[in-house]
Amino acid sequence: MNFILSGSTVSGGITVGYAHLVSTARLEVGHYEVPQEDLENEVARFDEGLRRARDELGALKAHIAPDAPPELEAFLNLHRMILDDSALSRAPRELIRTRRYNAEWALLQQMEKLTERFDEINDQYLRERKADVQQAVERVLKALMGGHVLPEPALSQEQRLIVVAHDLSPADMILFKRHHFGGFVTDVGGVTSHTAIVARSLGIPAIVGLHHAYQTISEGELLIVDGVHGVLIVNPDPLVLEEYKSLQSQLGLERKRLKLLKSTPAATLDGTPIELYANIELPQDVAEALEAGAEGVGLFRTEFLFLNRSDLPREDEQFEAYRQVAQAMAGRPVVLRTLDIGADKAIPAGEDGARTMPNPAMGLRAIRWCLAEPHMFLTQLRAILRASHYGKVRILLPMLAHLHEIEQTLALLRQAKQQLDERGVPYEVGGMIEIPAAALALPILMRRLNFLSIGTNDLIQYTLAIDRTDDSVAHLYDPLHPAVLTLVANTIQTATRGGVPVAVCGEMAGDLQLTRLLLGLGLRNFSMHPSQLLPIKERILRTSLAEVQTHAQRVLRATDPAKTRELLDELNA
Repeated sequence: MNFILSGSTVSGGITVGYAHLVSTARLEVGHYEVPQEDLENEVARFDEGLRRARDELGALKAHIAPDAPPELEAFLNLHRMILDDSALSRAPRELIRTRRYNAEWALLQQMEKLTERFDEINDQYLRERKADVQQAVERVLKALMGGHVLPEPALSQEQRLIVVAHDLSPADMILFKRHHFGGFVTDVGGVTSHTAIVARSLGIPAIVGLHHAYQTISEGELLIVDGVHGVLIVNPDPLVLEEYKSLQSQLGLERKRLKLLKSTPAATLDGTPIELYANIELPQDVAEALEAGAEGVGLFRTEFLFLNRSDLPREDEQFEAYRQVAQAMAGRPVVLRTLDIGADKAIPAGEDGARTMPNPAMGLRAIRWCLAEPHMFLTQLRAILRASHYGKVRILLPMLAHLHEIEQTLALLRQAKQQLDERGVPYEVGGMIEIPAAALALPILMRRLNFLSIGTNDLIQYTLAIDRTDDSVAHLYDPLHPAVLTLVANTIQTATRGGVPVAVCGEMAGDLQLTRLLLGLGLRNFSMHPSQLLPIKERILRTSLAEVQTHAQRVLRATDPAKTRELLDELNA
């Protein structure tokens, strides 16, 4: 049966491939009573499922790619240990024999009994192992349900596979960077969630907020991911398939045409130069940034070095990552954002960071978390200072709201320099404007900052009181809201008048529909995912500042949403 699902586009483009389900099998477990005479057969079935899951982990370990993240082997070893533990390998067998549970239900009941204990643990690292127990159990359940465990795809097949999941975490997406899938679709999530941001960095079509994709799609079904219109087509008929293959070919030709602009300086029709920087998550992303002709790295999200591992990266490990990026950019600016941890990005932490927060987005995250963990923060600052010898490194502080946060960070930087016995290490300190309070108190913060970067994703979230990871309110997330545009415009204007360089590094910078608006509001530095850079450059090359400045002010003054969008369409005509 063919049908269509609609969601929100995370990454543009079109891809045709086959569904590869990343499932939560425990949501599908049924419960039934096993006849007395079949109990030993059910125990044997459980043992076979456990064996197959163990074998799969062993096979995955044997085929780890040389360039795979080092934490992957540790991740596989941990899951093997969990499956070998008697609490999961033996206890379910007793439940089958004594309560006549089917194997899946016995395993699920034992898992829930174990994971309840994790919630009572104070240590965050140990508490977060709950997810590892659940993931290890998933493998056994998949082996028991449907009779097979979904294999890891061969590299030759990956580009023909579309990952279908109910949800994916930012950490999941980082692990997927070692693959080359054709696309991603999920039931939940917002277009500016951290998961979506990392998915976008992969440069492949992706859609979120489909609601029922995982429940309605079967493994191996033919899919079309239309990342242009946010549409997923399941089992398309031949005519639709041919049409989309033609569109896919046209988009491929368009990408090749845009590559010709790589070495063309970004400037408007009236000769105003515009700086185009790239956002990256990991050092290996630099290659794509250079391939797109980025003039620098405008945002290195350093927290992704801390994900998918049970320990914090040591100073030398961080230094090597930062040095690698600085050297690869060969003198071009590299903006390293200090740890932006919290909300949907969690790592092992000290006692203060380990507590459960009622509202993580408003709690101990980003610069607040770093200042609450000075030992960890000093380690990162020392690594950054050491790396600054190898390139033009700048330090960006996330989620600023108070002057004392800048003062405390500058004091820690001085301490880090003393610990390194450094004299004259060149560095600049900038601040992210992503809390309305920071935008409104900008003149105060500018006294101690060398540059600014507007993080529009969180600025919109905090201005409109909308959780950007929640697809149920995704329709309310609006970069064109008058309050948002006013804050962005005033920040650009205040910084420019004060002689402080200002960039936009949030998703608004990579939105082709907003390029001319931001230029008209005075923005001269854009930072975005490398895949978005060349289309944005082409739009800039075809833009006259004299024309867009007047139009931008009309958009800024509009109070009716329909009128705002009408004016924006005129601006892009």
